[in-house]
This record gives sequence, C-alpha cells and structure tokens, in this order.
Amino acid sequence: MESVTHQGRTTAYRVADRGGEEDPVLFVHGSGGTHEIWKAQLARLASEFPVVAVDLSGHGESDDVNVDPGWSTLSVYASDVLAVAEETGARTLVGNSLGGAVVLHLVLDRGFDPDTLVLAGTGARLSVLDDMLTWLEGDFDRAVEFLHDPDRLFHDPGDRYVELSKESMYAVGQRVTSRDFHSCHTFDVRNRLGDIAAPTLAVVGEHDMLTPPWYHEFLAENVRDGEYAELEDAAHLAMLETPDAFNETLVEFLAERR
Repeated sequence: MESVTHQGRTTAYRVADRGGEEDPVLFVHGSGGTHEIWKAQLARLASEFPVVAVDLSGHGESDDVNVDPGWSTLSVYASDVLAVAEETGARTLVGNSLGGAVVLHLVLDRGFDPDTLVLAGTGARLSVLDDMLTWLEGDFDRAVEFLHDPDRLFHDPGDRYVELSKESMYAVGQRVTSRDFHSCHTFDVRNRLGDIAAPTLAVVGEHDMLTPPWYHEFLAENVRDGEYAELEDAAHLAMLETPDAFNETLVEFLAERR
C-alpha cells in the first residue's frame, strides 16, 4: 500500500501498474468496503493503464476522522479521492455505490474536472430503507445479512465470496459503515446532473436491487454525455461477481472516450 498525507490525516491506496500506456484510473469503493472490491481490476487491468484503488477515511488502512454523516462525510471522502488523484495524476474516476456519490460530489461541489467518469452500482439519489438505517444503528448483524441476501450485493455468489465480503464489512465496523449508509441516504443530485460535462458511463448488474438499472438509465440520460451498460448475471458488486464483463465494458468505454 502507498499513502498520501493531507489535511492532517493519511489516506492509503494501492497501485497496480504493469506498463499500461494510458493515464491512471482511480477506483472508489462503496459503503463498508475497501479498495479490495477492485481486486479483479487491480489484477487484470494494470497492463492497460495504472489502476489506483483508494481506502476512504476510516476504511482499510486509511486514518479515520470524526465527522457527522451526510454532506460533511462526503466532503471528507472527496478530499481523500482528490488527494490520491493529485498524487497519482488520475483524471478518470470510477465510483461504486457510496463511491459514486463521492465522485459526483467531487465534480459538482469541488470543481474537479475529470476526463471521464464511470458510475457503477450507484445513483444520483441513494436513499436507504428505514429498516436498514435502524439495523445499522442497533442490529449490525441483521444489516450485514440483509445486504448479502440474493440480488443485493451479489446475484449468485459462492459461499466463499459472501464470507469474504462479510469479513470485510465487519473489519470496517459498525460505526463507519453506518456513517456511510446514512451519508448515502442524504445524497441527492438529481437536479444537477446536467452540470456534468465529462463523458460518463453508468454501468449496473441486471439484478441489482440496491441501485437498480433504472437509476443508471437516469444517470446516462441526464448527464450531458452519458452511456448506459447493463451486465448479465450480476447485482450490486458486478466488478467482483462478473469481473470479465465489467472490465471489458470499462476498457471499451475508456478506449473510445478518453
């Protein structure tokens, strides 16, 4: 892992580079996750371009901050991404779920001007079920089980994938994961998507019940220059569940639009 220090804290990130000639691409994980959700991209795309995957504050190996859920949390996470982007020279951002909200916040509220954007398993609004918000505060085990029911994080994963995903979420912990989901719940930029000029790919697993396909159709239709892609046999974490299809879709989009 590498790291960058900014605003009094250290943000960790991983870089995989096997001589790809294109500019780096920076990947941002979702709620309760770490850079590990991008392991198939780190392993398989580094000959195309340098792959950079960040741990947001309080996740993985990055320092945490004391901040309230909502706009303040998104702003802190956006600062993490900005610091890593400046350190690595990445001008293309890929965000999953909460990571998509962070990327959109960085563009719309912080003036970051990307070459291209990829929004994967995310939306312009990310409301969370009231029951889920309650479980995150008082019954974390139930929240984790709910997320790992069919067609939420995964469509049809093997048992080992589910166990690894649960272990990762428990390692991040209840407090930070709850902060993540509560921050998602406040996020809504539906009326601002027209301000996004960068070519944008909205990509989703066909079975995603957390951020369903129509979320991504809305994104693609309302940014200035959007494309939509739907991946078969996947749900919310398509980059893990169907990595070959996800990677092929990503590489084709970047080859055409960067």
